[in-house]
Amino acid sequence: MKVLVAVKRVVDYNVKVRVAADNSGVDLTNVKMAMNPFCEIAVEEAVRLKEKGVATEIVAVAVGPKEAQEQIRTALALGADRGIWVEAADVQPLAVAKLLKAIVDQEKPELVILGKQAIDGDNNQTGQMLAALAGMPQGTFASEVDVADG
Repeated sequence: MKVLVAVKRVVDYNVKVRVAADNSGVDLTNVKMAMNPFCEIAVEEAVRLKEKGVATEIVAVAVGPKEAQEQIRTALALGADRGIWVEAADVQPLAVAKLLKAIVDQEKPELVILGKQAIDGDNNQTGQMLAALAGMPQGTFASEVDVADG
């Protein structure tokens, strides 16, 4: 079973953020970035499935600037088999869902796992939008994945 896991680049949760001088958002100058903690949990669950012999391949996907490749490398270090990076600037949840759907159509994973939400926007939208666009069933806020009978 191929498992696709989306990972997002966010400001590290240990960093105290500062508002930009023009009040347009967060000042990202010299700020440590990291993988969204909920995405990390998603990767860990996919790795657990692989360790159980359920998953055969884990593909990590990141959408964002060139620096988002760091989050793919983190996913690979956690146990993902390969990564896909889609270069994009400041994309919103629907755009990410559409990009992920195109990757789902190409990769044909049997299971797609996303973190419950990103700590930057706290939107909790991309997973549900992806499920709707792809016509896939979904489970939200799952704390464990157990695959049985396909």
